[in-house]
Amino acid sequence: MFENLTDKLESIVSKIRKKSILSEKDVDLSLGEIRQALLSADVALPVVKKFIENIKPKAIGTEVIKSVTPDQMIIKIVHDELTNILGSENSKLNLNAVSPFSILISGLQGSGKTTTAVKLAKFLKTNHNKSALLVSLDVYRPAAQEQLKILAETNNFNTLPIVPNQLPVDIAQRALNAAKLMGSDIIIFDTAGRTQIDLQMMTELQQIKKITQPIETLLVADSLTGQVAVNIASEFNKAVDLTGIILTRIDGDGRGGAALSMKEVTGKPIKFLGTGEKIDNLELFYPARIADLILGKGDIVSLVEKAAKDLDEEKIKQAEERIKKGQFGLDDYLVQIRQMKKMGGMESILSMLPGVGKLKNKMNEANIDEAFIKHNEAIILSMTKNERDNPKIINGSRKKRIADGSGTDISAVNKLLKQFKMTAEMMKRFSSGKVPNMQDGTIPEEILKQLK
Repeated sequence: MFENLTDKLESIVSKIRKKSILSEKDVDLSLGEIRQALLSADVALPVVKKFIENIKPKAIGTEVIKSVTPDQMIIKIVHDELTNILGSENSKLNLNAVSPFSILISGLQGSGKTTTAVKLAKFLKTNHNKSALLVSLDVYRPAAQEQLKILAETNNFNTLPIVPNQLPVDIAQRALNAAKLMGSDIIIFDTAGRTQIDLQMMTELQQIKKITQPIETLLVADSLTGQVAVNIASEFNKAVDLTGIILTRIDGDGRGGAALSMKEVTGKPIKFLGTGEKIDNLELFYPARIADLILGKGDIVSLVEKAAKDLDEEKIKQAEERIKKGQFGLDDYLVQIRQMKKMGGMESILSMLPGVGKLKNKMNEANIDEAFIKHNEAIILSMTKNERDNPKIINGSRKKRIADGSGTDISAVNKLLKQFKMTAEMMKRFSSGKVPNMQDGTIPEEILKQLK
């Protein structure tokens, strides 16, 4: 998300960096380029106009001209205004109510409402220890209720039993009664979507809201639709007074215009981002962190949080001890591969690091294939315990057996063994404090080689 905008803003700032003093002409030129970059990212025109109007007086003030580095001051001003437009601070779910209380999920068909409803149930269980009853009110789309039932049961969440030919308002009333009997903390209502906004849809949604009295009325919007998503949010907000927005498919959105426009246009905060298809791919929206990402400053806080949540600390400590003792083996390498896989792969990790644009470009130039994670895992699992502990014993016949067992070929096995050897050598250097420097956006040759 925001890759295109980030690249353009980094290019604009790099031009300013070369100047010792920032003149009014320089500011005007830079603001013109920033304006164009925001429009190219599909940010709504009124939002772009307000953005430029807000930062211009700050950028041409004497405080900026006298600053030590003009580029840093421009970054600070743009960062603050981005944060302001995105919502200033994280807007948490309102959970201060007597159980069972309701959360209403709305949106157009295909925006990801049903999947998001289950993701939200998982988030509430994991982070707030709240049990959710999932209820589908979509009686129009074929098998919509069954879809929610299957997704919920696969992830061990309760759903309201399906009664054929029942109207949405009646289903909602039955769910309110059932939740009390089941002892559920929250009822998540997945409402029907349409291919477009219509009066019938909004009237039904208003009736459902009146019955369920939700503590949160959330809109699920597809970020890939850009300004269409912003317009849809405005219409839903007028009809049912939204309390927040969940943007989905942001992992496929390189522009990010919807996120930058949504809060300013609707007045409602973005509360979550859908970052992928997995049940855990729902993240809280932090405006300041997103502003950091847009300006190429990375999101170290989110990376640390993700690591704390996803990584097995005990296994990492064990691997560290073995590295220090010079006992780093293929089992340890497998642990590393799986930890990287848990965090979403190399690209997911890099996306949170400062200077990501330069690093990702270098990776693309080096033809690094993310599939190596999956292939290497299969190859190592096809080895015996003795082979994993003593890779040196793996001869030609063993390589043939390992390749057949992993569905690869001997060249892939050789490649893994070469990567492992280089990783082991690198780990020795890391443990002795000889860490490669990547601050200038370059990836050391030894790391590139072991990723290829």
